[in-house]
Amino acid sequence: MDIEEEIRSLQLDSAEENNGVINPEDAKSEEVEKLDRMEEDSKDDVTLNSKEVQAESKDKEVSAPRDIETPDEMEEDNKKRHLNVVFIGHVDAGKSTTGGQILFLSGQVDDRTIQKYEKEAKDKSRESWYMAYIMDTNEEERVKGKTVEVGRAHFETETTRFTILDAPGHKSYVPNMISGASQADVGVLVISARKGEFETGYDRGGQTREHVQLAKTLGVSKLLVVVNKMDDPTVNWSKERYDEIELKMTPFLKSSGYNVKKDVQFLPISGLLGTNMKSRMDKSVCSWWNGPCLFEALDAIEVPLRDPKGPLRMPIIDKFKDMGTVVMGKVESGSVTEGDSLLVMPNKIQVKVVAVYCDENKVRRAGPGENLRVRLSGIDDEDILAGFVLSSVAKPIAAVTEFVAQLQILELLDNAIFTAGYKAVLHIHSVVEECEIVELLQQIDPKTKKPMKKKVLFVKNGAVVVCRVQVNNLICIEKFADFPQLGRFTLRTEGKTVAVGKVTELPSVSN
Repeated sequence: MDIEEEIRSLQLDSAEENNGVINPEDAKSEEVEKLDRMEEDSKDDVTLNSKEVQAESKDKEVSAPRDIETPDEMEEDNKKRHLNVVFIGHVDAGKSTTGGQILFLSGQVDDRTIQKYEKEAKDKSRESWYMAYIMDTNEEERVKGKTVEVGRAHFETETTRFTILDAPGHKSYVPNMISGASQADVGVLVISARKGEFETGYDRGGQTREHVQLAKTLGVSKLLVVVNKMDDPTVNWSKERYDEIELKMTPFLKSSGYNVKKDVQFLPISGLLGTNMKSRMDKSVCSWWNGPCLFEALDAIEVPLRDPKGPLRMPIIDKFKDMGTVVMGKVESGSVTEGDSLLVMPNKIQVKVVAVYCDENKVRRAGPGENLRVRLSGIDDEDILAGFVLSSVAKPIAAVTEFVAQLQILELLDNAIFTAGYKAVLHIHSVVEECEIVELLQQIDPKTKKPMKKKVLFVKNGAVVVCRVQVNNLICIEKFADFPQLGRFTLRTEGKTVAVGKVTELPSVSN
């Protein structure tokens, strides 16, 4: 089953189409090959529940939309390519500080605001946190020093518009991290070089590992690994420490499905000081580094293939009232134009697009890859839930309560077996639903990749299995072969990711 060729022929907006596919000629162990193949086939879309997302958009938006309708300006905007970048990594690695520094260096935040944050942080006896306050905007996060919701902001270079998604690193907020990564094209994995901090994040149970695996299964095919806090007294821009981190991370990134030579880049920075971020650092700071700075590395990343003429698919992550009903989400396929008649699925309510907001600006039209606010008429916000999909009328998305999927079991809870009757929480694009495995159909041989003949009653860790999955409420999904970004998912149990999968079959009558 060559799904990748099928995807390419459709030219859909799927990060794995041309960037995330692991070259089968790369020499790897059997276990790595199995994981790579399954990661290609079963990258999962995961997000969070509606309450979490509502808090995300309202509390964490760095700037509100403003109406700018000058056609020339919109045309100029659209000439620049657009990338969604998610910052991931273990708690306290410096994600929010790095994101805040990017906004400061790109002119999104002025000196007076920085001085205000410095004073606020000093008053809390947290002098080094001030740059994180740019991204961590609510008081709870500032008091705890932990990102809870997904921060969202925008900046530009000469060639590219970027949307920053600042994901929380704490294990309690993994569903929120999933929300950010599911909207991203590229990941920035922030690792702390400070003595002891890299080890804490990387060792078993640390979020560095889980974030990498989730990012890969969510379709984040390109990864910049920034080794942060290189200015720390325990590091002092040590090449030995940097090399040690790269050496330890590389095999793990390979085992998670990344083609390290092609799709991963390491670079050292100081998020707090802004060193090696907008411009290359001086040799007097770090004599051994000859590579690019962070802005250069981001600019060099290729934009994934997208289909502006395909049927519209925009999973809704949030909704609110503002002179009508406004929905938020990322366009995965097709385009949204002011005046369009569309469907909100699965409840099949026909709506009209009153206004479209891209970044901070009002625009007439926006294509795939954009994170939008869309004002609608014809529907009340109470009739919309996170996980609903804004869809074209001519070719609406499927709405189902059951589907067939191919799953890779990662790591079950202690003493658990995977069999018919197994229950978990399904995360697929912005849907979060309880589900049950109602039937195991066949097990896939890891060596031949073909179905095994014997009847399967249960499977253990590492197995690949085809099964029927059932949910209580109608959900909007697509086959992975048709829309990879709407057909990959994760199963989580008790706060732990236990399996990743892809939708392979939908009921024949689904709408």
